[in-house]
Amino acid sequence: EGRMVQVAVKRVYEEPHDNDGARVLIDKLWPRGVRKDQLVMDAWYKEVTPSSDLRNWFHEDPVGRWPAFRNAYLHELAQCKAQAEALLEEQKQDKVTLLYAAKDNSRNHAIVLKEYLDKLKLG
Repeated sequence: EGRMVQVAVKRVYEEPHDNDGARVLIDKLWPRGVRKDQLVMDAWYKEVTPSSDLRNWFHEDPVGRWPAFRNAYLHELAQCKAQAEALLEEQKQDKVTLLYAAKDNSRNHAIVLKEYLDKLKLG
């Protein structure tokens, strides 16, 4: 085992690229305006998304609540470590691109999940 999987993040609305590797949707809800037969993806991991309560709380004030959201979501991810590990291990490619719909590219759960997965890889 021991292969290093590179993790990237990308908005679901961006064009797919050959170098995306495995494309994994990590939103709990299907992205608005995207037809199911149009989205190029290899898997959908709802298990590693923020809880509905946390997501709704964060959306009320994404800027002000970002640090607290990040910590709370990292805590939630620690509770579903097996699913996060599966996300990395089940994709048989050296790169996994996490697809998300949020408009904010600097404050969203995909960034936190990537941070968590990168730490997970290092053991």
